[in-house]
Amino acid sequence: MKDLTVGKPMKVIWLFAVPMILGQIAQQLYSFTDSAIVGNYVSSQALAAVGATSVISNMIIGFLNSGTMGLAIPIAKYYGAKDYHNMRRCIGASAIMTLLASIVLTVLSLIFIRPILVLLKTPDDILDMAASYVIIIIVGIIFCSLYNLCANILRAVGDSKTPLIFLGISVVLNIVLDLMFIRAFDMGVRGAAIATDISQALAGILALIYILVKAKHLIPEKDEYSVEKSDRSDLIQSALAMGFMSCIVNIGTVILQRAINGLGTDIVTAHTAARKIFDILMFMLYIVGNAVTTYVSQNMGAGRYDRVHQGVRAAIIINTIITTVMIIFGWLLSPALIKLVAGTSASAIIDPAVRYVRIGVTCFYVLGPLFVLRCAMQGMGRKIVPVMSSTIELIGKVLAVMILTPRLGYLGVTITEPIIWFCCTLMLSIMYLTTPVEKLVEKRRAAN
Repeated sequence: MKDLTVGKPMKVIWLFAVPMILGQIAQQLYSFTDSAIVGNYVSSQALAAVGATSVISNMIIGFLNSGTMGLAIPIAKYYGAKDYHNMRRCIGASAIMTLLASIVLTVLSLIFIRPILVLLKTPDDILDMAASYVIIIIVGIIFCSLYNLCANILRAVGDSKTPLIFLGISVVLNIVLDLMFIRAFDMGVRGAAIATDISQALAGILALIYILVKAKHLIPEKDEYSVEKSDRSDLIQSALAMGFMSCIVNIGTVILQRAINGLGTDIVTAHTAARKIFDILMFMLYIVGNAVTTYVSQNMGAGRYDRVHQGVRAAIIINTIITTVMIIFGWLLSPALIKLVAGTSASAIIDPAVRYVRIGVTCFYVLGPLFVLRCAMQGMGRKIVPVMSSTIELIGKVLAVMILTPRLGYLGVTITEPIIWFCCTLMLSIMYLTTPVEKLVEKRRAAN
């Protein structure tokens, strides 16, 4: 466990973020390998099928993952304040909420998934394949939620290393099972989905066992599974704010995917390959933002408000440095990586995919501060503002589908996100600079 309320903010945030970054590197490498295996050993249609459903599964899983991150905010606040009794009560309530949400979302997703695929104009030649893949992924949501809950609880108390170990084991198992099910057993995309479920189940079970055996001080006592009304409200609002922020962004992505699906299988394949590379280049910015959430929450709980501002500035500097490196990688390596993922050198696929990556990565100088500000405001308790920025993102993507895509085709999709990032970052910067942390604390105390 690590106390983030002491030490130089830049060093503290970076050292806390590094294990999370390594874990995400492992996960992104798996995602990259998974796509390469499907694209090269099944078919380009299979890769398109996986890509056409990824926005849906990402939306569902992203809502739950972000929701558990939101639940971890009050946990981190109480850990920073050294109030371990209320910390455990929040952990107990978080476990119950996560279980109920996972069950409800799994049932609803299984009922509506095929109509959603049809509504998104998934091409007929990949519809059945896409449905069979995403249904298996949805069945494994409960295991994904278990891992994310345990991992975010550990991160809330400053332990970002242990979740990395379990994630690494899961990623290695996933790649091995992918090769076994797809190459040896010829199970196609269903094999890739089953491999994902098994590996996620292992990661979740290992994380739970670790908490039960090695971190018993985090386990609630019998009378610690209920929380005060104010804490229950804080947990629900934090979880919903983080969950809806992720969900709104992903709904916008789903809307874009509908427009992409209407451009044909080649463009769907190009976008799938491009997003795999794009996500690899982007994830470090996102992870630094997540680290800021825990950092800010702990320091808010400890009353170290001066460190909140210092941490936000430090995180933006870190993301600016990362952006410079990612731009170099994105421009130089994207053509070769996209060919590897797509399993083809056809210009109809490679050219639009490379353009998407290069334009997007160049605009990371705007995206990096956006992630930091969104996550910092969540940690500060300003739950509505990040949701507002996500809503602006959703509106922008809807307008892009209505205006840019019909006129510019895939280029309209390519330039949509950078425009939206700039607008959202500008809004969040103004909101952050005009409301000091101390004023927020005074308002909260007055309300209580």
